[in-house]
Amino acid sequence: MKVKIGIVLLVLLNMFSRTALAQAYPAVVGDKFVLRQDAAKAKLNSQTTERRSGGLQLKKGVATGPERPLTTPDAVFTIKVPAAGRYQLATVAEPVDDAAPATAAHIRIQIGDERPTNRILFDAYHGGGQIAGKFEMTGQTQQVKLWLPAGIRLRAIEWKNANDPVIPAAAQAYRPHIVPPSGHPRVWVTAETLPLVKARLTQGENKPAWDKVSAAAKQPFDFPFNPQQEIFHREDLEKAVEKKAFYYLMTGDAKVGEEAVKLMSDYLSVLEFGNVTYGDITREIGRAIYTAALVYDWCHPLMDDTERRTMYHHMLRLARDMEIGWPPFMDSIINGHGNEAQISRDLLAMAIAVYNEDPVPYQYTAYTVLEQLVPMRRFEYESPRHNQGVDYGAYRLQWEMHAAWLFYRMTGMPVFDDNIKNLPYYWLYMRLPDGYMLRDGDMFSVKGGAASQPYWKQPQCMLLCYSYANDPLIKGEFEREGGLPDNPVLYLLVNDPQLKADHNIAALPQTKDFGTVLGSMVARTGWNNTATSGDVIAEIKGGGYHFANHQHADAGALQIYHRGIQVGDIGLYLSYGTPYDFNFNKRSIAHSLMLAVDPNETLRFRTKVADGGTRFNQRFPMTPEETTNDPWFDNGKVLSASFGPSKQRPSFSYFQADLTGAYSEKMTRYTRGFLFLDLGRKDVPAAIILTDDMTTTDPSFSKYWQINTLQQPERNGDGLILSNTTGGKTARTYVSMLAPAASGRETQVLSGADANSTFGQAYTVNSTKPEAHAHRIMVSPKGAHARDRFLTVFQMADSLHQPLPVGFREQDGTYQLTIADRVVCLSASADMLAAAFTFEVPQGKHEVALAGLRPGFWQVRSADGKTISNYDVEPGKNTVFFSAESGTYTVTPGRAYIRLDP
Repeated sequence: MKVKIGIVLLVLLNMFSRTALAQAYPAVVGDKFVLRQDAAKAKLNSQTTERRSGGLQLKKGVATGPERPLTTPDAVFTIKVPAAGRYQLATVAEPVDDAAPATAAHIRIQIGDERPTNRILFDAYHGGGQIAGKFEMTGQTQQVKLWLPAGIRLRAIEWKNANDPVIPAAAQAYRPHIVPPSGHPRVWVTAETLPLVKARLTQGENKPAWDKVSAAAKQPFDFPFNPQQEIFHREDLEKAVEKKAFYYLMTGDAKVGEEAVKLMSDYLSVLEFGNVTYGDITREIGRAIYTAALVYDWCHPLMDDTERRTMYHHMLRLARDMEIGWPPFMDSIINGHGNEAQISRDLLAMAIAVYNEDPVPYQYTAYTVLEQLVPMRRFEYESPRHNQGVDYGAYRLQWEMHAAWLFYRMTGMPVFDDNIKNLPYYWLYMRLPDGYMLRDGDMFSVKGGAASQPYWKQPQCMLLCYSYANDPLIKGEFEREGGLPDNPVLYLLVNDPQLKADHNIAALPQTKDFGTVLGSMVARTGWNNTATSGDVIAEIKGGGYHFANHQHADAGALQIYHRGIQVGDIGLYLSYGTPYDFNFNKRSIAHSLMLAVDPNETLRFRTKVADGGTRFNQRFPMTPEETTNDPWFDNGKVLSASFGPSKQRPSFSYFQADLTGAYSEKMTRYTRGFLFLDLGRKDVPAAIILTDDMTTTDPSFSKYWQINTLQQPERNGDGLILSNTTGGKTARTYVSMLAPAASGRETQVLSGADANSTFGQAYTVNSTKPEAHAHRIMVSPKGAHARDRFLTVFQMADSLHQPLPVGFREQDGTYQLTIADRVVCLSASADMLAAAFTFEVPQGKHEVALAGLRPGFWQVRSADGKTISNYDVEPGKNTVFFSAESGTYTVTPGRAYIRLDP
């Protein structure tokens, strides 16, 4: 809370009008004012304070702490700013004995005779350079009274302008084409939708939630407070207020509604977040604003003009301390913390609630959502997965779904493209039988495991998604995640008890192509998501665009799960932006993909070591046009994505990407191909064929074909055996590299601490998770070549069974492999196949997959001429699949015209 100035506040409240936003906090024109006052400028209380080493500190034996009586201050500075308005106060301090305190040390500040406020003077995060906060100053001579903490020496204070964020010209001129209705309520419900929500309260699964809300709402909430003593946020009070306001909205019980109004009004009058910035405190600030907006809207008839003006004043006061600021243009709504609750829930709810009294907040929030966020997501969600990964993607999507719902309920019209309804399936496909997920982006959730750890969950996201899309499969996922018992109000606002959850995820296709904006494919042998499952799940990435922040530099990354992670990522999200995070966790080296080390590669974004991987990016695009036109965001191109012949249980799943654009100028051309074979067997349920064709600008650049695994790999002749165990059952992955030959390559395995390194730069990883003690397998070709090719076969097998024999030959520009009852022909280069080739089918009937074919008609002819088939190869799929008996077959571009005898 900014330090209140009583007389000024009363004047401000009387100025409430349609221009209240501009008038509530008069801003200082210009940003040139800076006034530093060293300790020598202060008037001291000689009973408590002394000057030492150029600063001010408490004398020994002086009592300190938050309960210290507010008698004579320890030090007083006199200040006169150029004009009335908001100013930022900073402090400079240091430990008295050079030993940093274990906990944050607070200074108490009082401007004139207004209410004192506690602010952090020194902590482990910012040290002794702190922004104490922004304060309303009168422009007259004022005293700044300070009470110091023990053990900390204050060296100086500094004042400067604290102007509001610059408002973009487009936002200033914006006139929303969608506006709130004139009456209340209009946050989550309107006069038209209120009867629907009321009617559902006692239906089916909603009734227990309504009983819970009713009981809590009618229970008095005791909130003793001192108007002259600020308090920190209280989530319990906010939840109680929300239930009481909702109960009044549903029942008209004025007694409960009036209690909600009084509680919120009293709470806001003493709520102060100060300069607590660690722990993303903006989320707590936003929740207080959101709760106040609900009360303002839902209990509107119970409040008089003064109460509404005061509540709105406090909402704006708090908004200015959010990361995104007020007006909300200090950060972007597209990515980062600005893409969380700040606008999409908190400020949007406030803006809708106060629209009649002041339309400006809605003008700004509607501009950011409708003109910035909605067009960008229309483009991004053409690939139905989230670029911020499993954890941050779900966390941030839930806030976008708040915006989607708030606009939909307010107007009856959707503002987001319908492709947002497809996004939740990303989490269904990433789900693993151990309860956790395939890794994607920064993972902050608790590691799963059906026997010992929780099931991965983001139920609020799933609630808002299934209810918005009316999707029974996503409602089934919501129920598997345990529902949302801690937020019954939100549940009652959106849940339709007539929509029955569908838990039959086995009805979904086993392969998912995620399109070209975020190129990737997930293939699996089944949907048995239990601890004892023998299903194989694999993911390949590559192509599309890079959106920064929590997205990793992982174009081309491979992951394989079979009774545990066999191949995957080994980085851990421990803290954002640390040397380990920017040089290992988010970088390619922590993933299973190709590295090409250019020792002179330009390093960006606080990175210190070249890891050989794709470009590291921490700048995100703001519009679809910027994404597609600026090569900075190029993450490669999806060339092929195909699976079949059954769409439900495909025998093959093929993916190929040109990843040249994902790397820096060191790369001339690079393609990676992935063919997943569901073999339909229990002993060896699946196999993967991985192709790499890489050409660098300099033959001296070292190339590394890398996969990461969690358990110690075993040597197996020229190959490797990976393993993992889940649910008491073990599975192995047999890795056989067919090209380059064993004589033409070198293999090294880095384990434990050595694996947590970037070409000699080691990192200490304090974690008990297996990723912290993992293994990196790095295969490099002998000799220096501009171009190198790799062909690798992975066989996922039950622990008691050996791998299947693999037949291989390279001819006519193709790799030709046989395994089990399958024959596979792939392009042996980065180019699509465009010329004729022949292949052999061994004894017996086999399924044949031809991949990497140039689009157009192709014919397949048996040697005896008895079998002639024509196939139209589709662009972006580039595959042909059929069954064939043993023999020799020729594949030729073009159609064969078969003459039929009369």
